[in-house]
Amino acid sequence: MKPFPPRKRIYWKNSEGMTLFSKIIAGEIPCAKLYEDDRFFSFLDIRPITQGHALLIPKQEVDYIFDVSDELLSEMLVVAKPIANAIEAHVSCERIGLMVAGLEVPHCHLHLVPIRGVGDLNFSLASQADPAELTELAKKIRAEL
Repeated sequence: MKPFPPRKRIYWKNSEGMTLFSKIIAGEIPCAKLYEDDRFFSFLDIRPITQGHALLIPKQEVDYIFDVSDELLSEMLVVAKPIANAIEAHVSCERIGLMVAGLEVPHCHLHLVPIRGVGDLNFSLASQADPAELTELAKKIRAEL
């Protein structure tokens, strides 16, 4: 088996060096926010795989999830749990799937995706969401947190 070539970092940052997610955290780009504390931010994906598909991101800009500190990485799962439970309370699904792709935006993030089967964890199923529907669903999910 051939080894993978060395990892190339591709950065989708603006001229100020901010990622798209940092701009969302800063309020420069609107989102359907689910959760925020001093270390994390969660919002509904604008191109969800399924209804209720959310992202959880650390506020600290780190590109690759395995470059995140052990403490922050483990805390992400602890923070993800109540968000997943809140999503599950308002979206019909078998469970919330967890996915880390790490190629779309150079800011590590977890995808929390309501699923009925493993085949649902597929980005080719994503489509543009209605912003009004995202806002309404986010309101319901936030009420559970």
